Amino acid sequence: MPLPNDPFMLLSVVNMRLRDSFDSLDALCDDLGIPCGELCGRLAQAGFAYDANCNQFR
Repeated sequence: MPLPNDPFMLLSVVNMRLRDSFDSLDALCDDLGIPCGELCGRLAQAGFAYDANCNQFR
């Protein structure tokens, strides 16, 4: 499944997958086959950062 380009849709998809299927950002990125820095960078451009304690982007 390709990731959406819209940052808010991307946030929704990523947080849903983190909540439902993955216990860490590293595990999600491994499954998606993309570097964590790339995903974090895309979401950071929209003002979101990963919170490891909550396992979600905020």
